[in-house]
Amino acid sequence: MKKIHTSIKDLFIIEPEVYKDDRGYFMESFKENWFKKEFPDIKFIQDNESKSTYGILRGLHFQTPPFSQTKLVRVVKGKVLDVAVDLRKESQTYGEFESIVLSDENKKQFLVPKGFAHGFLVLSKVAIFSYKVDNIYSKEHDSGIIWNSKDLSIDWKISTDHIKVSEKDNNLQSFNQFNSPF
Repeated sequence: MKKIHTSIKDLFIIEPEVYKDDRGYFMESFKENWFKKEFPDIKFIQDNESKSTYGILRGLHFQTPPFSQTKLVRVVKGKVLDVAVDLRKESQTYGEFESIVLSDENKKQFLVPKGFAHGFLVLSKVAIFSYKVDNIYSKEHDSGIIWNSKDLSIDWKISTDHIKVSEKDNNLQSFNQFNSPF
């Protein structure tokens, strides 16, 4: 596996080694001993998976302390635009975001640490999205920032006419309304 730095401290792209032949491919999507060596403070406790269709946008979500989560995300089928926004008040990149296309073809993964809002938009007909978390879900600590916050100006790569968002996600606060607990 390869650990790739992004423009934001503590936010990484993980690229597994993929072995392809005429039968298909093989890869290790997670290797605990490698992960412990590279990220000794992270211990994943749960795997989650969602299935969505073209234009579905999930996010921008985060959990507040003490239930904040680190996520290791990847796409099993299809293609998404994945976005992480730095919410850490003391960070030099506070309010900045990184986006990456994750797909079943490129096999890349995105390590989104605590203190970031996270979301993704489905760019393919269907996408199966899989992710590991290092903390349990707490409804009382669930929060987010609205996906189209003008304060962030995220380019979601498709027309907003095609974007479908849950009612909950469409009623989230803007970045400027947000008071960071991180």
